[in-house]
Amino acid sequence: MSEQTQEPGGAAPRRVVVAGAGMAGVQTAAALRERGFTGEVTLIGAEPHQPYDRPPLSKAVLLGTAESSAFDVDFEELGIELRLGCEVTGLRPGDHELDTEAGPVRYDVLVIATGAEPLRLPGAEGVPGVHLLRTLDDAERLRPVLAVRHDIVVVGAGWIGAEFATAAREAGCAVTVVEAEERPLAGVLPAEVAGPMTAWYAQAGVSLRTHARVARVEPGAVLLDDGTRLPAGAVVVGIGARPATAWLAGSGIALGTHGEVVADAHLATSLPDVYAVGDCASFPSARYGERLLVHHWDNALQGPRTVAANIVDGDGDGGGGREVYDPVPYFWSEQFGRFVQYAGHHADADRTVWRGDPAGPAWSVCWLRGDRLVALLTVGRPRDLAQGRRLIGSGAALDPERVADPARPLKSATV
Repeated sequence: MSEQTQEPGGAAPRRVVVAGAGMAGVQTAAALRERGFTGEVTLIGAEPHQPYDRPPLSKAVLLGTAESSAFDVDFEELGIELRLGCEVTGLRPGDHELDTEAGPVRYDVLVIATGAEPLRLPGAEGVPGVHLLRTLDDAERLRPVLAVRHDIVVVGAGWIGAEFATAAREAGCAVTVVEAEERPLAGVLPAEVAGPMTAWYAQAGVSLRTHARVARVEPGAVLLDDGTRLPAGAVVVGIGARPATAWLAGSGIALGTHGEVVADAHLATSLPDVYAVGDCASFPSARYGERLLVHHWDNALQGPRTVAANIVDGDGDGGGGREVYDPVPYFWSEQFGRFVQYAGHHADADRTVWRGDPAGPAWSVCWLRGDRLVALLTVGRPRDLAQGRRLIGSGAALDPERVADPARPLKSATV
């Protein structure tokens, strides 16, 4: 057993280092103090800004309606050392040292919370007017673009593409969204669910071009592979993200097929005294019988509580703690005047049940496996989401006919 790992009734780790100062990193540091950890806590972030929340970037920060997106955390009062503007560059587990641009940092326990980084559009790097939207600096660079009401081309009709298109239309810009697949959210939601969302683009005055691939980006224009030339005062790329784990090369840590850190049910990694949480890590779900990689805010909020509990109260075996992480995944998106929420994981569902008309302003779709709810998506029906999330968690049996009645509370469908 590593001498740095806490043992019940034994000495606690002297120093926990958290790599990454986004939601997952900040919440891990704060949760350690909430659990009574009294050793050193060091939080290392690549950006120079005070740690901040990301969801406001795609609307409030872009439109200048947010006073601040910084986390309401008093790091000094909590005794958390912040090292900002300091990028992590490597990990040497044999020495219990994290390499950074400012030099090595020793740890007793390390938490990897470096999140995800946006995919870049091949051939578009260095072209003036091409933007990503992941950081506060990205949003600050885009704000004046919206202010002058440029023609904007958004590449990718996923969640971030729809949210940015919404903000750009609110700012008065002409917006074209280019999507290589046949519909928005292809690969994320089934066609029958994503289909009704396609109409939202036209209703908001956004031109949506599907089956459209970008051949080239040049200053002031996007050229599609069918020869179409789209004027573009700015191009925003939203084609997905990947775990920010390249810095772990050569460390010996186990990585998954998407480059994510492979964590166990306690969010411990393959290396002693190293945990991983948030967008950069996958975890095994007993609830769904598969490994999940969840790139959403709620995962970065919930996972740190498990990590902190296992660091402070862990079983001391060097490979994990006592608390298991198996949440009901959840996320939300505000787009085109609609509030969309999703809970669960629908991949192995065998039945789809609708609640309400998807052409209307408020509806839900529920996925069942047998008589158990495994996932649901709601549009303008927050009560369905709240009740459905609890039903997924409890595993209660449901009557599909009652589920299908939108006039009934979803919780009344239990049998």
